[in-house]
Amino acid sequence: MSEEFEARGITVRDIAPAEFIRAYAEHLKNSDKFELPNWADMVKTAVFKELAPYGDDWYYIRAASIARKIYLRPGTGVGALQKWYGGSYRRGTRTEHFRKANSGLIRAVLQGLEEMKVIEKAGAKGRKMTRVGQQDLDRIAGGVERAKFEDE
Repeated sequence: MSEEFEARGITVRDIAPAEFIRAYAEHLKNSDKFELPNWADMVKTAVFKELAPYGDDWYYIRAASIARKIYLRPGTGVGALQKWYGGSYRRGTRTEHFRKANSGLIRAVLQGLEEMKVIEKAGAKGRKMTRVGQQDLDRIAGGVERAKFEDE
């Protein structure tokens, strides 16, 4: 194909979630504005988990995933994100129960994204993307699509 690739009009909705989250997590990791908290290597992501995440970049991946969720559903708050990242608490021979994810971790990620001016509070109901944040995410989505186009 000799046609020129045009990145205009590519949004986060047009990109596969895993590809976008990987690219945005890399962007957050390389950014000097978004920093890793000192407790990130010791914390579990939820009550139902036995251990902390193994990967070194898990915090950036979670932050990218949260940013994508807020992009797709403005007004999403900590409680809704807790439910989304929650899971089944396996209690041995007793029946399983649903448990929400760690709210402190989600709140810390949201505050970090707010400091970067990617998201802002949406009144009394949750968070929403700022104009700069939406442009940033769309630019990265366009870069992912361009890289996929060039590989073909």
